[in-house]
Amino acid sequence: MTDAETEAARHREKMEKRKAVQDAEVAEKTIEKGLLIVNTGPGKGKTTAALGLMLRALGHGWRVGVVQFIKGAWDTGEKHALKTFGDRIDWHTLGEGFTWETQDKARDIAAAEHAWAKALDLMADPTIRLVVLDELNIALRYDYLDLDAVVAAFRARRPDLHVVVTGRNAKPALIEAADLVTEMASVKHHFAAGVKAQVGIEF
Repeated sequence: MTDAETEAARHREKMEKRKAVQDAEVAEKTIEKGLLIVNTGPGKGKTTAALGLMLRALGHGWRVGVVQFIKGAWDTGEKHALKTFGDRIDWHTLGEGFTWETQDKARDIAAAEHAWAKALDLMADPTIRLVVLDELNIALRYDYLDLDAVVAAFRARRPDLHVVVTGRNAKPALIEAADLVTEMASVKHHFAAGVKAQVGIEF
């Protein structure tokens, strides 16, 4: 046997053992349930990841709902692209921009409460399998909504409903209630080098 053949045989044996371990671990997982997913952290990609998950769900024929809590003024590419799915997407952009843009706390609170009411409607719709609550973490961070009430609603959601929450600075109570939490780290960002937000990348 040549050195290359010996190395190939070793690799095959190693991968066979690894596959057996992986298969056994996968076989142990038997629970199927709706997940509460939180994408947080200072890095870019929280909403982008939620949209990718939404595209996957749409590919399986699901109906999905989206509420954008903060983003309001931006004309985003994803909103236009997802229109092609018709009534399989129930999309609501209900924010009025970041708080430093509106400069009116009472107005921001009213907008957040309106958006949360729509989120509850979507979560109650039995035809919707996935709800994305974009930048809800920002509304919670500034206390525009009652954190305990939001967490209670998530805990009381129907068993098969998946919910994704995005935004920086997720509150500890939300993290504790979640099934999956991903923190996007900021290793390097082009904005720091003077590159502006660009069509097709940021919006």
